[in-house]
Amino acid sequence: MNVYLFAIIAFLIGFYILDMVVEIWNSYRITTKIPEEFQDIYDQEKYSKSQKYLKETTLFGLVQGGVFLILTILFILIGGFNFLDLKIRALEYPDIFTGVIYIIILGFISQLISLPFSYFLTFKIESKYGFNKSTKKVFVMDFIKSNILATIIASIILLVVLGFFEYFPTNGWLIVWGALTLIQFILIYIAPTLIMPIFNKFTPLEDSDLKKEVESFAKKHQFNIKGIYTMDGSKRSTKANAFFTGFGKQKRIVLFDTLIDKNTIKELLAVLAHEIGHYKMRHIHQGVIMSILTTGLMLCLLSYFLDNKHISDAFKMDNVSIYTSIVFFGFLFRPLEEILSVFNNIISRKNEFAADKFSKNTTNDPESLISGLKKLSVDSFANLTPVKIKVFMDYSHPPVIERIKALRKN
Repeated sequence: MNVYLFAIIAFLIGFYILDMVVEIWNSYRITTKIPEEFQDIYDQEKYSKSQKYLKETTLFGLVQGGVFLILTILFILIGGFNFLDLKIRALEYPDIFTGVIYIIILGFISQLISLPFSYFLTFKIESKYGFNKSTKKVFVMDFIKSNILATIIASIILLVVLGFFEYFPTNGWLIVWGALTLIQFILIYIAPTLIMPIFNKFTPLEDSDLKKEVESFAKKHQFNIKGIYTMDGSKRSTKANAFFTGFGKQKRIVLFDTLIDKNTIKELLAVLAHEIGHYKMRHIHQGVIMSILTTGLMLCLLSYFLDNKHISDAFKMDNVSIYTSIVFFGFLFRPLEEILSVFNNIISRKNEFAADKFSKNTTNDPESLISGLKKLSVDSFANLTPVKIKVFMDYSHPPVIERIKALRKN
């Protein structure tokens, strides 16, 4: 067996088994006893329901992952990548355009496979537990709009990547790195005003006590904002959230309408103070820098695998090309990607504790943040007692009980 084929299949199966063991252990280590910190907000019936939700979504995720694993391995072994390549090459477009079409079609095939799983999750599981508010019309329109948008953005990125690698084979990865960094900043800048409104309605927050409190807090802590908006999150789900978008003078505070409905002004202010803390301590900038460095590392490694015949043979390819090399490299990059993900999660969890502390110190009201976090956890059926290995591998935020303990320390 081709050594690359053996390695790729071993990676695919090995990571799935690891994920399966962690997920099953995590879902079956839950207890029926409500954690003491949540006994004032959870009743036994609702807590039991949250545990059933965890087990059901865990099983769903494993089934979906298993189907993708089997289909991916079969697609490799029967020469599916080569079959698609030959069909597109028959159109006799230049290599760069052939590559764009090839990768976009592969992505669309993946989306089509995901579609029934997404439908089942939304209209069966999420509806069963009272979370889903989406309609079939919204679901279909989201699928269409997201794929059109992804195709446009992916086409631009692929034209840049394939073009520079084609014409600058020696140091093309450096040029591509610079170009992708520029595109990333452009997307960050235009996302709040051009991309996000495609999917949701953003309305300036009406004059109210909440708006006055937020503006006063932001001004006091020298945090310039473009505006405060509400988003119609209830259009799709009962789950609540808040976030910031944009950089510099384009920073915007966005509150889900579901968050406003379920929380007091003090709780909302504490949650927003946490988000502002991320900006004040430059966690957002840190995340962007890490993303840029990861992209650079990936492109540097990719440059050593371009036009590699042994990798192409592993996928039963008749032709060696830059665009198929990029696709196949994604399989080989998986182990390093997992390591980087764990590393980023460690940093992210540390930053969450720091942002909590910022909120506590600036509002002098840790209990409001605690009550806000508890409501968010209960309303989303978050796992209150995840096993440590699950937290280590997958959690970008510390478990809520650990955050509450940290907030209550002097």
